[in-house]
Amino acid sequence: MARRRWYGRDRGLSARMYGTMFGLGLVYAVFIAVLVLLLWPSVVLIIVIAGGLLVAQLFFSDRIALAAMGARVTTPDEAPELHATIERLCQLSDLPKPKVAVANTDLPNAFAAGRGKKSATVCVTTGIMQRLDDKQLEGVLAHELSHIANRDVVVMTVASFLATIAALVMRFGLYSSMGRGGRDQTAIIILGVVAASVVVYVLSFFLLRALSRYREYAADRGAAIMTGAPAQLASALERISSSMSRIPIQDVRASEGMNAFFIMPAVAKGFSLSSLVATHPPTEKRIERLLAMQAEMDGTPVPVE
Repeated sequence: MARRRWYGRDRGLSARMYGTMFGLGLVYAVFIAVLVLLLWPSVVLIIVIAGGLLVAQLFFSDRIALAAMGARVTTPDEAPELHATIERLCQLSDLPKPKVAVANTDLPNAFAAGRGKKSATVCVTTGIMQRLDDKQLEGVLAHELSHIANRDVVVMTVASFLATIAALVMRFGLYSSMGRGGRDQTAIIILGVVAASVVVYVLSFFLLRALSRYREYAADRGAAIMTGAPAQLASALERISSSMSRIPIQDVRASEGMNAFFIMPAVAKGFSLSSLVATHPPTEKRIERLLAMQAEMDGTPVPVE
């Protein structure tokens, strides 16, 4: 089986991406209808502004993500080994080489950003490069390239933006209602908008989390097939997980906004997300799946529990 065709075969991920976008589209169509009924004609301005911001987010999402991490795009002369590994993996999977960026932070992590295969960026932190060996880092880079190949980066970008808009409308409505008091008709309308925004945000939140968790499994699988060595990524995930607990709390919290895009969520010490709202599946399950794939590739029988 040619490795270059692997990325077109995850029908489960494709179905979930289409389902998420359809669900979000339906939710937001109802949301816009509510806004039109309650705020017309002011809603026209809201839609125009939101549309403009969405276009900006779609076309500049990679720059926004890099700026949030303080990352800088590098050249092959500045990071020859990093570029060489990515170029080799791209040749294996028939992908155009993305831009390569490095974020100067001790947080061990990596992410992919961009609206398509030809306009993508893979970013790694100095922390992850210092902690992983060459094989482990190759597994991480293959994981991020899998996100690009699966096109789930752009879906997450658009979907996350729509959820953010709902959250902003919700906050604006709350502040406005508090400023106006609770008796006049305007305050009642604003509270109606807030209620609609809350429903939209909650539904978006869970749709995004469901997609985010599955896309990590899909990218793990893609990386395993691309490299032919699932154990490399499993070892990398274990190393990143063990290192994360030693990162200062302020550094972790400063990056938590990027959790949905990271290969491993940045979670402050003493704080844990439930499996219901986590952006990623449990690390132990990811490692278990990867090791099972390695055993299958090696021809070793996998015990059935």
